[in-house]
Amino acid sequence: MTIPETLIDAATLAALPAGAVLVVDCRFELADVEAGARAYRAGHVPGAVYANLDRDLSDQSRTAQGLGRHPLPSAAAFRATLQRWGWRRGLPVVAYDGHFGAIGAARLWWMLGTFGQPAAVLDGGWQAWVAAGLPQATGATPGAMFPDAAASGRHFDAVASGQDFAAAAIVYTDALRQQLAAGSVCLIDARATERYRGEVEPLDPVAGHIPGAGNRPYAQNLQADGRFKPADQLRAEWLALLGDATPASVVHSCGSGVSACHNLLAMEHAGLRGSRLYAPSWSGWVSDPQRPVARG
Repeated sequence: MTIPETLIDAATLAALPAGAVLVVDCRFELADVEAGARAYRAGHVPGAVYANLDRDLSDQSRTAQGLGRHPLPSAAAFRATLQRWGWRRGLPVVAYDGHFGAIGAARLWWMLGTFGQPAAVLDGGWQAWVAAGLPQATGATPGAMFPDAAASGRHFDAVASGQDFAAAAIVYTDALRQQLAAGSVCLIDARATERYRGEVEPLDPVAGHIPGAGNRPYAQNLQADGRFKPADQLRAEWLALLGDATPASVVHSCGSGVSACHNLLAMEHAGLRGSRLYAPSWSGWVSDPQRPVARG
């Protein structure tokens, strides 16, 4: 089964045969970490499994290592999560959340992409599914498409053991500092402008942004209805922002490496491929008080 590599609309997803894709509900609220699971139980795309940003798409045990509020899990831990969901290599994944892709869905899309696996984000998110009047399931979906966990494990181990995140897609702090000093990187912050400027900071201990970073709030990728702007429009807007910078020189940042993936998705959808993620993002940068901070 072939699906789009970036965005899929609700009607197209609903028309796919059962089992043709693995649907993952990534709804999550930073202020209430169990709200997404409650929303999932109240109603979700039929057959969807649930992904918790803190537990499934991050490794909270690594926050003290200067890796930000949502450190990437190890490849082994992510493989175990995929196995629990019943994923197998080559099975396309469609992710959605309640923030039009910004809090969870784009993150999972990007993580799978660094594994070299097909994935798409539901354009317009859960709101688009509801607005279309499409069926909903309630309660908890069994954790795997393969009811026999042992069989699932054998299948998964045969096709996915040893898979790892692509190191070339990820930037960490030491490398970012070197690249900023050399002028070889175009750093783009996906947070809202008031956070970028340092006027407010609801989550992290220091307000402001990384010196040298530009700002493209992820919400600017969206139309009024929460769907992504057309690819041609996104391409024109991103090219105007980047100027002489190439897509491969772009590194995306945000508060913790989550909403930055929305900008990555927007660039990919616009055909501007090859940008990277500063995984620790602002929360990782300010974990060392000696690092410089810019405001305004």
